[in-house]
Amino acid sequence: MNYKRLLTPVVFVLAISTLATSVPAQNLRVLPDYKQIATIPLPGGLAGFDISWVDSDNGRYYLADRTATKGTGRIDVIDTQTMKFLYAIPQKDGDPGFVGNAGANISGPNGVVAIPYLNQLYVGDGDSTVKVVDLVAKMVVATISTGGKKRADELAYDPLDHIVMITNPDDSPAYVTFISTDTQKVLGTLTYSPEQRGLEQAVWNAQTKRFLMSVPAAGSRAGTVDEIDPVAMQMTNRFFLSCSPAGLALGPLQRTMTSCGTVIDGRNGHTLAQSQGYGDLTIGGDEIWFNPGDNRYYFGSTNVGVVDADTHFPLGFVTDAGGHSVAVDSQTNRIFVPVTGVGVKVFAQK
Repeated sequence: MNYKRLLTPVVFVLAISTLATSVPAQNLRVLPDYKQIATIPLPGGLAGFDISWVDSDNGRYYLADRTATKGTGRIDVIDTQTMKFLYAIPQKDGDPGFVGNAGANISGPNGVVAIPYLNQLYVGDGDSTVKVVDLVAKMVVATISTGGKKRADELAYDPLDHIVMITNPDDSPAYVTFISTDTQKVLGTLTYSPEQRGLEQAVWNAQTKRFLMSVPAAGSRAGTVDEIDPVAMQMTNRFFLSCSPAGLALGPLQRTMTSCGTVIDGRNGHTLAQSQGYGDLTIGGDEIWFNPGDNRYYFGSTNVGVVDADTHFPLGFVTDAGGHSVAVDSQTNRIFVPVTGVGVKVFAQK
């Protein structure tokens, strides 16, 4: 995702309730039961990063670390139980890696998705490629070109058809690429209209057998959540919003949360809840994570917002987080937040 774009915030005003009922500002507070329990330092510090991912079954946290220098990007691997840094990929000089801090819209790594049964990561990189990481060998074993000139960004995985979908948001026109994890070959692309700039977070909806992807507003067109068939490689529905989404997460009962505050039914796009303003408290939702361990949504931002997934009620903020990426381990309910110049902060409920 493009964090710089969010410096003019995608405003998610955390005052959500069912049927668009507003929530008073005084109900929004710092959550006293969340405390920072660790800071995990990373070798060489953390100069820049993008998306992170937790594989709860295997107790691993993966961070797309762009580092400070072109050609030195890496994936940092952390043990979610011990909260210790384990290793980085690539492990040594000369191994294939990631482009690092190469400039606007061409840096990487970017999006990360784990496929545990394959012992693999699929990672978007700044040179319009997807890197396949073998987690047993601890190295990049394949490089798949998506055919563009700018970064390959956010990913989601369809376990039914063994297809990864990745966004190419900064090429003109923007498009998404479909890759078979069986053959590690590109199956095809879906191209957007020329005026569309930016394609954001996607999720797999197992019930509808479709991807859902957040698409920010462009020109006079409102923001949308697009439904995409990975086999036909076609858009099958477009759900219009009254806001401009970036992050997206699928929660219980098809409740699909967007970073700009609208909650829709993932099957038909019907609005289930709508954000309401509460003064100057805003939060940019670059990445949203639904944690089934505590049934809450977490919003990657300077102060991590927490929302109850059943009621859509905003519970408050985890403060001093300082990041724009968030991932949560459902086994321990620990919240992992990368912070530039610090490392990875870990928060948990008391």
